Amino acid sequence: MKILIIGGTKFLGRHLTHAALQRRHEVTLFNRGKKYSGEKIENVEQIHGDRNADLEKLANRSWDVCIDTCGYLPQSVKASAEFLRDAVKRYIFVSSISAYANFRQPDFDETAPLAELTAEQREKFEKIDPKGDLTGAVLGEMYGALKVLCEREAEKMFPNRTLIVRPGLIVGEFDFTDRFSYWVMRIARGGTILAPGSPDRFVQFIDAHDLADWMIKMAETGETGIFNATGKPFALTFGAFLQEIKQTTQSDAEFSWATEEFLKRENVAPWSEMPLYLHESDKNWQGFLSANVDRALEKGLKFRAFDETIRATLNWRKNIEDPLKAGISAEKEKELLEKRYVQK
Repeated sequence: MKILIIGGTKFLGRHLTHAALQRRHEVTLFNRGKKYSGEKIENVEQIHGDRNADLEKLANRSWDVCIDTCGYLPQSVKASAEFLRDAVKRYIFVSSISAYANFRQPDFDETAPLAELTAEQREKFEKIDPKGDLTGAVLGEMYGALKVLCEREAEKMFPNRTLIVRPGLIVGEFDFTDRFSYWVMRIARGGTILAPGSPDRFVQFIDAHDLADWMIKMAETGETGIFNATGKPFALTFGAFLQEIKQTTQSDAEFSWATEEFLKRENVAPWSEMPLYLHESDKNWQGFLSANVDRALEKGLKFRAFDETIRATLNWRKNIEDPLKAGISAEKEKELLEKRYVQK
């Protein structure tokens, strides 16, 4: 099978490339060449260009499937899908769990209401430079609604030939957000660790290897439709999550669980300073880490052992010199731990 990947060198795209090669497919990458441009991937054709200006570089070619890993703006997705609709048999668009309108109800499936831009957000969206470096963090609250608009453009250009994948939190090697990596690296360092909220609340994520393997297999079988793609909901508590990392990294870590009240009082930011944590009292987000994935499971989505993900993340991240992009600073953590012990 001939596969065109828009992106392919940052995070999920790298895993998709490797998964496709392992299954002996012919891979072409189309990207700007800004990420890992010095890395040569054997048996992969790389075409460098901006998807907003250089689609002509893909002219007079054909592929069995296009996987769009970096569609953040609907006009960008429309342009690529329109240009490729006669050159590609199927279009796979990587969307996001953030596409849903709200997360008040746990166990939400693919039929849940979708996000829409507000009038104020639409004004901001119209001023975005499509050639900029866009991420979910950059787009903020607009991110989910823009993914919805991207999905619609893909489906419009490829009716009945589109696979929409809505991943949850993707983790593992090459994760540039460090939200999962923070906990692996912090626990591996050992000592007393500030842990957020209740150890009994659930977390949900998917290893990029598992997501990529499943997506390539879905491409092989010509699947279409919309699928949530993340870990099983209600399968892993935060306490068990931290303990598994401790055991796998052979750490001497001890966990000091801070209440939501304490975290709020000390202005500890959920998700950024305490990755994978959201205030339990915020009903708008209580279902965020509990997406229903029954449809994907029926289509063969499988999960590797958690300790494999931990080891792979540790082995990759310990060789990266850049500081972690997520997680509380060591200084602030120490200060807060001292406050907790004084209070006790």
